[in-house]
Amino acid sequence: MQQRSSVGELAEQLKRELDRYSPGGKLPSSRVLVDRFRVSPVTVSRALAQLAAEGLVVTRPGAGAFRAAPRAATAPVGDTSWQELALSADGAGDLVPRTVDASGVVVSLAAPPPGVIEFNGGYLHPSLQPERAMAAALSRAGRRPGAWGRPPMEGLEELREWFARSIGGGITAAGVQITAGGQSALTTALRALAPPGAPVLVESPTYPGMLAIARAAGLRPVPVPVDADGVRPSLLADAFRATGARVFVCQPLFQNPTGAVLAPERRGEVLRIARAAGAFVVEDDFVRRLVHEDAGPLPSPLAADDPDGVVVHVCSLTKVTSPSFRLCALAAHGPVLERLRAIQVVDTFFVPRPLQEAALELVGSPAWPRHLRAVSAELKARRDTMTAALRRELPELALPHIPSGGYHLWLRLPDGTDEAALASAALRAGVAITPGRPYFSAEPPAAHVRLSFAAVAGAGEITEGVRRLRTACEEVLG
Repeated sequence: MQQRSSVGELAEQLKRELDRYSPGGKLPSSRVLVDRFRVSPVTVSRALAQLAAEGLVVTRPGAGAFRAAPRAATAPVGDTSWQELALSADGAGDLVPRTVDASGVVVSLAAPPPGVIEFNGGYLHPSLQPERAMAAALSRAGRRPGAWGRPPMEGLEELREWFARSIGGGITAAGVQITAGGQSALTTALRALAPPGAPVLVESPTYPGMLAIARAAGLRPVPVPVDADGVRPSLLADAFRATGARVFVCQPLFQNPTGAVLAPERRGEVLRIARAAGAFVVEDDFVRRLVHEDAGPLPSPLAADDPDGVVVHVCSLTKVTSPSFRLCALAAHGPVLERLRAIQVVDTFFVPRPLQEAALELVGSPAWPRHLRAVSAELKARRDTMTAALRRELPELALPHIPSGGYHLWLRLPDGTDEAALASAALRAGVAITPGRPYFSAEPPAAHVRLSFAAVAGAGEITEGVRRLRTACEEVLG
């Protein structure tokens, strides 16, 4: 039989064959399934785990997998229409509605259908993740003395020291709070710094997850345009004066989605403008460790040049490791740190100690610098492959900036292009893309699309994905 590499395909095949077995009947052994379908033991294990999660089989360690008993009759569906009124009435007095639109976030989290090339992914492909190093680190961490005990609420001191050294400047371990990923840290920061109904300045365009966080907290995102050198200081100053905002959220390094790096001459100006406005700058340093091989020396974080406590710094290990390795540092100094910690503790208590111990094992191992070098080289190669394919196949799509870090390209579509129609046509052609509209908090100046090159298997998929995108563009653009 032809080899099957997809866990989903194997699970579907096994599902079709379940009727051969009576409830409680034993399925073929993993060894038999490996030989029959010519797949790895890991693929078999994951396929069976998927069926178990769906309640179709029961796995018993040492005994095998068995067909599950029929499910009980479905409980009657209740009437939840009352919730519509309750949720609406709850927010009747809010200055800004706190309805949550997660669509801009879900598009980068949801797996595409089988056979669809993932140009909308927000994480490294499994082939780029340090899976062996993480597994070894987690194994060693589990054997550390006290690894399963209660950690300090602010995080393990050694891990906070490691993050503080990587940030630099006046940040010390005492100014670092460990959180469960960057999204959690950003949520904590906005809740701490701005009351419901307040304006918050954001780059335009910006990460949809940030807009979702702000709106869910009842905040009003106010856009400040970004150009090739990052946020425009004169417009930032105008926005502070016009709105009275006390928070500005930015990504100074390889901004999402434009890839821009805040120019050296703008760095001090941004801090000066915020300080004069009595405002905080939330620095989302999300892809510092996803630098490309040809980037050259990186600028230090804004937090390293900030003696006055203007910057609240966020940096995560998730992007460069795995979506499930959710571990981040939230750094600040001054009275704001106590408020940040209080909110973090109330929300989550603490980040599980085994994960913190595993992070220490990982970043302290010889595998860590090797992984960073490998990712740096591979991301550059993928960026170059996608850039060349776009210029060859789709010269009508404008690519104003080629970043030297991060995992995606930001393209401007021809005037009048319907982004939603193009995304639908692309999906029919077998490639998932991200429309640009969710990246703008107000009306966008033009149609855009973001293409990720990190979540695919390699150069071959990138080339094929661009070819499929050309098919979609021919359908929509004519």
